Amino acid sequence: MKIHAIDTGLFKLDGGAMFGVVPKSMWQKIYPADANNMCTWAMRSLLIEDGNRLILVDSGIGDKQDAKFFGRFDVQNDGVLDRSLGALGFSRADVTDVFLTHLHFDHVGGAVARRPDGALALAFPNATYWSNDAHWDWATHPNPREKASFLAENILPIRESGHLRFVDPAAGVPAGLPQFRELLFADGHTEKLMVPVLEYRGRTLAFMSDLLPSAAHVPLPYVMGYDMRPLVTMAEKEAVLDRAAAENWVLLLQHDHLTEACTVQRTERGVVLGERLRISDL
Repeated sequence: MKIHAIDTGLFKLDGGAMFGVVPKSMWQKIYPADANNMCTWAMRSLLIEDGNRLILVDSGIGDKQDAKFFGRFDVQNDGVLDRSLGALGFSRADVTDVFLTHLHFDHVGGAVARRPDGALALAFPNATYWSNDAHWDWATHPNPREKASFLAENILPIRESGHLRFVDPAAGVPAGLPQFRELLFADGHTEKLMVPVLEYRGRTLAFMSDLLPSAAHVPLPYVMGYDMRPLVTMAEKEAVLDRAAAENWVLLLQHDHLTEACTVQRTERGVVLGERLRISDL
């Protein structure tokens, strides 16, 4: 098995929204913002190469939204996904599975593309797409606060394609995804977000998605304003960080444009950031 970081571009989000109740005077020291209080974030996917399987975990924001939408987030992703795959000798047609941690637009937008004739189609035409039914129902019947993050054009074509399969949270890792050791489910950020855990070269890796968007979010109070249930996020994050510190996990960071991966360690002050790592060095 080989793993690769896949760059799908950069975008900007308000620093206050990303760090919730933590004052700017504190988070600005570790994750700087521009004059408009906007911070730059990665949209990093993970590619798992295993025999004849090529599994892409999340797909970035895609390119089918209009200029107004992309301008709101200062999206910089023109051709980035294809170049990142191409640098490894792959194309979209080679991807056998797309595992979606959740269906917010910056994670699923790249899963569906707009053809030249305007029709929507799978961006990875030969892939099986993975979600779970609880989150799918949540995303397709969204609450008013989260509605703007769930765009029908990113989601519905996946089911209409016939390529969608659901993970059963009660059953754990499905037989179709033996590359994962376990799946963690989190309900703080959104309903039934999935965090895949795998064994790689003697180490345990967890793709943290929005449970831990960056190394700057390791301290427990550093929770996004986007989270539906922030106190639940804190409890879920604490449980994972405790395991990660005790078992020396590597945490793969999806949105941190400064740090691809990290470890954590337990101290008298609790669990703190350990080593910063590059995925290619694991």
